[in-house]
Amino acid sequence: MLLVNIELVHMVSFVHYLPLFTTLVAIPFAYLLYQHWRQKPQALYLFWWMLGVVMYGVGTFTESLTTLFGWHPVTFKAWYISGALLGGAPLAQGTVYLLLKRKTAHVLTIGLVTLISVAASMVLLSPLNYGFVEPHRLSGQVLEWQWVRAFSPFINIYAFVFLVGGAIWSAWHYAKERTAASSRMWGNIAIALGALLPGIGGTSARMGYVEVLYVTELVGLLFIWLGYHLIKSASKPTIHPNQSIASITT
Repeated sequence: MLLVNIELVHMVSFVHYLPLFTTLVAIPFAYLLYQHWRQKPQALYLFWWMLGVVMYGVGTFTESLTTLFGWHPVTFKAWYISGALLGGAPLAQGTVYLLLKRKTAHVLTIGLVTLISVAASMVLLSPLNYGFVEPHRLSGQVLEWQWVRAFSPFINIYAFVFLVGGAIWSAWHYAKERTAASSRMWGNIAIALGALLPGIGGTSARMGYVEVLYVTELVGLLFIWLGYHLIKSASKPTIHPNQSIASITT
């Protein structure tokens, strides 16, 4: 069933194209992370960061399809899985592999993947309540099994603790260093801010201001890319004895 709002064609403004632009930003960023990972295939944090940016782009792509062409059940479920369930978790898992022992990170990965797999399966199986469908907007209210939405807060809290918390911890760590570590400090601050913004936008979207989400998603991804660039630019041949999230460049 395809629901298209013909009148939307005359209502589209610049802000409605932002999810598409965000997707176009995510593509080269993901490729850049892929190249970095291929240089260091043992660095699983780079793999997870690459996967996170890919999922970020998939989520914004489904938003752009809905905003510009109308609501579709397949697009909706792809959006919910890539956005609500995988929007920040893979990026956070990259931080897990940086901050924790690999054995611990493996255990957390098994738990996270299991939880997301169960949640995604329930989303795919859930009937849809078409009475809540908005022709040009996406909302979890469309799921008939509303209890499925209880999975996302746990996943998002996990993502917040490790992605935002890890970046803040690393920024604080490098703030104590001399000017040589300033780029890494600011890079981690940029990553923390970039990870926070989509959450703020998501809250606004639930209040009916979905356009705020489109803006924060784009700005958030740009901040994350900026943080990655700053940290990578600060890379040096030697490895700091207190390696942290900023060590993605070594």
